Amino acid sequence: MRSALRVWLSSVGRKAIMAVTGLVFCGYVLAHMAGNMLLYKGPAAINAYAAGLHAMPTLLWLARLALIGAAALHVWAATSLTITNWRARPLAHSQQDYLVATYASRTMIWSGPILGLFVIYHLAHLTLGTAHPADFIAGDVYHNVVRGFQRPVVSGFYIVAMLALGLHLYHGAWSMLQSLGVNHPRYNGIRKVAAILFALAVSGGNISFPLAVLTGFVR
Repeated sequence: MRSALRVWLSSVGRKAIMAVTGLVFCGYVLAHMAGNMLLYKGPAAINAYAAGLHAMPTLLWLARLALIGAAALHVWAATSLTITNWRARPLAHSQQDYLVATYASRTMIWSGPILGLFVIYHLAHLTLGTAHPADFIAGDVYHNVVRGFQRPVVSGFYIVAMLALGLHLYHGAWSMLQSLGVNHPRYNGIRKVAAILFALAVSGGNISFPLAVLTGFVR
């Protein structure tokens, strides 16, 4: 038991935790963005989608608890690995990996809190209805999204948060594939392109929602 714990607490173990929890979040944000694309099909489609999710409360809460657990492990592993990287000498890493790790650590300092604030606000805005209670209609996701994004400040914060998410996803997907063994000069170029495309697809899809409302394409 103690030996297994030592393995998981090692740098390799923490990177494995980062990779697995990162894979969970990559799947979630992609599915969440894809589901929200129903906004473009009109109120009936996206409201029916939301109603269908809430019609399975047990499954929904299991998913939420799994995400909370994954988030806690992800933040712990990321923080501890960042501290370890800061303490390590640059000579302990290849120049490329050291530069990537350093850049990721620096951007995490500001993108992490932005995403944390965004999640809190997003839940208060579209799930609980406490952010803008006067405009919130329970069960009418289309109305809540449109009314919320008609406020430029709300849309601006959302766009900034999605840019931070895109940066996180790029570094996360790049590092996750490396931790899963996809690390070879022959494949590193493909790994980088795959990480960039995934980050652009998710963040770009999410940014399209406030832009669609602000431009009047969705109203």
